[in-house]
Amino acid sequence: MPEIALPHLPLGGGCQCGAIRYEIGAAPAAFYICHCRDCQRQSGSAFGQSLQVHAESLRVTGAPATFARQAASGRSMHCLYCPDCGTRLWHVRAEGSPFVSLKAGTLDDPDWLRPCAEIFTDRRRAWVTVTPAPPLSYPGQPDMEEMRAAFARMLA
Repeated sequence: MPEIALPHLPLGGGCQCGAIRYEIGAAPAAFYICHCRDCQRQSGSAFGQSLQVHAESLRVTGAPATFARQAASGRSMHCLYCPDCGTRLWHVRAEGSPFVSLKAGTLDDPDWLRPCAEIFTDRRRAWVTVTPAPPLSYPGQPDMEEMRAAFARMLA
């Protein structure tokens, strides 16, 4: 399993125009690639990149806007984005969760990340190859506990 070095905390990031900024004060729980149609639409690409972080470790400056949508799991999700530039920043379960799913491309420095999993691979575009392949792969809904454990093992 590839090892990754966590940069010094806090990790910073924000939207394209700079109106929303955030800091993550604790090590992320998981980083994964999602091939579901919602992530493809949201990213405007072949997949989305999600960094699962502890909600209490996320500090935000600025006022993100929110809309709700139904996830492939059937759960209702709150999607937070910048009302000025439209950058999607993170998702959180409407019924509450100790984690938020941060859009990893909004980090100031995402280069250190290595995915622990690919999910919804049954929706992956035929021409997409992730190299090196993440340790875990799920054709549909993932086992988040297994993903968090795999990511923890990857952190050096």
